[in-house]
Amino acid sequence: MHILFVCSGNVCRSVIAERLTRAYACESGWADLTAESAGTRALVGYPVEPRAAAVIAGLGADASDFRARRVTATMVEGADLVLTMSEEQRDRVAGLTAGAAAKSFTLTEAHRIATVTGAETIARLDACRDPSGAARTPNIPDPIGLSEQAFVETGDLIAAALFPLLDVLAAAAVAAGQRQA
Repeated sequence: MHILFVCSGNVCRSVIAERLTRAYACESGWADLTAESAGTRALVGYPVEPRAAAVIAGLGADASDFRARRVTATMVEGADLVLTMSEEQRDRVAGLTAGAAAKSFTLTEAHRIATVTGAETIARLDACRDPSGAARTPNIPDPIGLSEQAFVETGDLIAAALFPLLDVLAAAAVAAGQRQA
């Protein structure tokens, strides 16, 4: 499974999620789990914001060798799942290419659907989506320009939504024989 994470500048939130996912793949032995990130208004070529890099390291992942990129239709097409940090980013990504809406969610939306309904595949996540929008989930706040504590809180929010979601998807992949337990 290939996951694309999207935020605004691609120097903080989406790279935190990307690097935590890569660490999760290594620690769990899920060799087919890959991740990348991009931004809707990316600071192309910039490294990880230093306070975001500290959060990544503090959560046990590696922030090195990263450069920000702008999200493209090709990236979206190549992803099995697209997780954004806000509804606006989700809607923007969903409009980049045909079929993108069915695999594009905010991180907190996918987490809520998976934990509340038990949806364990991308198709089930989409099928269990609330089309009315009544079950709104909070966006992951952008800490750029804020305190070190704001970066830590953002990292904690990402980890709290991401790891349970990955656990559900990993269990489904094991059950489907797509990876070793």
